[in-house]
Amino acid sequence: MGLITAHGKQPLFSFGVISDVQYADIPDGRSFLGVPRYYRHSVLVLQRAVQKWNDSQNLNFSVNFGDIVDGFCSKDQSLSAIKKIAFEFHKFNGPVYHMIGNHCLYNLPREQLLPLLNIHSDNGCAYYEFSPSPNYKIVVLDGYDISAIGWPKDHPKTLQAMTILNEKNPNSEKNSPSGLEGFERRFLMFNGAVGKEQLEWLDHVLQDATMLKQKVIICCHLPLDPGASSSAALLWNYNEVMNLIHKYKCVKVCLSGHDHKGGYSIDSHGIHHRVLEAALECPPGVDAFGHVDVYEDRVSLIGTDRMQSTDMVFDS
Repeated sequence: MGLITAHGKQPLFSFGVISDVQYADIPDGRSFLGVPRYYRHSVLVLQRAVQKWNDSQNLNFSVNFGDIVDGFCSKDQSLSAIKKIAFEFHKFNGPVYHMIGNHCLYNLPREQLLPLLNIHSDNGCAYYEFSPSPNYKIVVLDGYDISAIGWPKDHPKTLQAMTILNEKNPNSEKNSPSGLEGFERRFLMFNGAVGKEQLEWLDHVLQDATMLKQKVIICCHLPLDPGASSSAALLWNYNEVMNLIHKYKCVKVCLSGHDHKGGYSIDSHGIHHRVLEAALECPPGVDAFGHVDVYEDRVSLIGTDRMQSTDMVFDS
């Protein structure tokens, strides 16, 4: 309620956000960099998020920013683990919009994963858009469109991804950034790219939004701006995607996950980039989720515990 008082107006709409739950029924561990990970506790973070979203009673929908189960999840438990977490999301009193992350794809191929996340697709791709109000459009990108994981080994998208990795990353272990400098560190197997057809689709979506005078919020598991993320977490062709987005004035905010520590930047065109802190890295009793209040001239993230609140003001 404080935001309504502060801004003197009701939001146009509001939605819940959470990222990188990465549940697995295994003991706590650490990331490659030594950061503690709480694999069993993360489902409790999600349960508390859904409870809080439902208690607020004014959220129109919620968005999961990917990686609902962890790559260390035993493969014979992949299906049951994903169903378990999807069931927790179903307890939310409204629509839930999912996007896929690398850990989801370590567990299940796209053809199995997408129906479980209620992502409707004819071609196995997981990008889509919807308009929660006449003034706004939400665009969900598929950052693993071109990827070495998730597609069959001989799929053209897998082959294209391996060509990129072999060209850009000389290491035999393609998840190692050893020897890669600066933004080149993003060419790792756990990242991916937006393909040509998706870029053409995005161009049309942004044209339509411009014509309808809609503002756009872009959502993608992989971050799109180096200022908000470590280089090793970026979308492979973030610059190509952002060059397209910068042709238009309608995009105001880009939200993402993947880089667990979170981040925030405003790019050269005034677009706000907010990377969400991971639920996985919350010790027992600590949370990382939030909700977003959307106004004509700002998008306000109200975070819980590890998820920092962020007021993103732009020219309306």
